[in-house]
Amino acid sequence: MKQPDLLDVIILGGSYAGLSAAMALGRSLRNVLVIDSGKPCNEQTPHSQNFLTQDGKTPKEISTLAKSQVQEYETVQFYNGKAISAQKTDLGFEITADDGQKFNSKKLIVATGIIDEVPDIKGFKESWGVSLIHCPYCHGYEYRGRKTAIIANGDKAFHISSLVKNLTEEVTIITRGKAQFTDEQLEKLKNNQIEIIETEISELKNENGYVKSLVFEDGKEIDFEAVYGAFPFRQHSEIPKNLGCEFTEMGHIKTDLFQKTNVAGLFVCGDNSAMMRSVSNAVMTGNVAGAMVNMELVTECF
Repeated sequence: MKQPDLLDVIILGGSYAGLSAAMALGRSLRNVLVIDSGKPCNEQTPHSQNFLTQDGKTPKEISTLAKSQVQEYETVQFYNGKAISAQKTDLGFEITADDGQKFNSKKLIVATGIIDEVPDIKGFKESWGVSLIHCPYCHGYEYRGRKTAIIANGDKAFHISSLVKNLTEEVTIITRGKAQFTDEQLEKLKNNQIEIIETEISELKNENGYVKSLVFEDGKEIDFEAVYGAFPFRQHSEIPKNLGCEFTEMGHIKTDLFQKTNVAGLFVCGDNSAMMRSVSNAVMTGNVAGAMVNMELVTECF
């Protein structure tokens, strides 16, 4: 199918959220271009859980099937590349890809996700998403009953520990510096037999990403089978910021209940705009974004 000079919608990001939005729009006969570089953040995660009909599949299996289904809709096309800039136009948006090619659309959906800023500690990057994990709902069942560490501090560490304690009795919080808990939190952690270690980590020993132990700067080494990490993140794409999107204090893109940003015609979905970080939530927010973009297009021309 020949690509029109002015598309209805461009979607940046072709993982779960972007594909879900594309399906909703394809089913409404919208001319859509999905721009994706094929490098998802969960590339080395061995399997995905807590998503009905796909529980235990690899992320690649899920996204491959999803893309094959979206490709059945003739008005949806794909472009292998990365969007490096965007600007507002009188008609909507102009997107420039990394090879210099430009595309124009009436509406824009950004589903580019986030990048985790994993500490530069030996063994961390190799284990991230495998046994160094971020979410008890996504991974906790598989590590139930295992000796578990939580690398976090303050309210975030307290919150994760309350969830993980339901899954295993052996929980240790590692703050990598002075612990920052209230007296009430410390009392609850003590009552639940959760140890706190303030020493910095020097290495995460692992085999193919599966943690064996944590080594501390004082030379102490402790065996663990799972490690939760609460690390900072940044947006994968600067395009929403450059277009004037507002952000939350945590760094997510602000949206209304329908995934619409403060920038007219710009919608976002998936991890870039949600605290709940899961495949199911990405699919849901993508579906909402696609439907709401279609509704906006309908309203403008009906």
